Amino acid sequence: MNKAAMVIGYGNELRGDDAIGQRIANTVSSWHLSSVQSLAVHQLTPELAEPLAHTDLAIFVDACIDGQGENVQVELISPNGSGVVSCHLGDPRSLLALTEYIYGHCPSAWLVTVPGANFEISDRLSSTAQNGISIALIKIVHLLDQCQNLWVH
Repeated sequence: MNKAAMVIGYGNELRGDDAIGQRIANTVSSWHLSSVQSLAVHQLTPELAEPLAHTDLAIFVDACIDGQGENVQVELISPNGSGVVSCHLGDPRSLLALTEYIYGHCPSAWLVTVPGANFEISDRLSSTAQNGISIALIKIVHLLDQCQNLWVH
């Protein structure tokens, strides 16, 4: 069954706040939304291109270093425009480019970045990350609601 939206949270669960993306994806998954598939992954891999090609909306979620700003950022993104497609993916734009190249379609996409303070080896999140996760989940709900309204009309 094709899902209208996909949330992909990525990062290392053993590096403190780097687990933000996976934690958010797992929370979204626990909501059991019929039109949303949510994946928690260690890193973006080429295998994600196929399910992305069958969705209308992709929301990528990642941690960022606190020094880049204390606010959760939501940015509309598009495929990497370099024309170079690589199997070594490090960012959502490259994955979107691969998806478009192979399948001739990629979904509308957003990148949600959540500030973190501790990226040392740990399985605990900082208070900065915990606060950011709460804010990011609200922003993701808004993105999903906006797109659902577009699908209904």
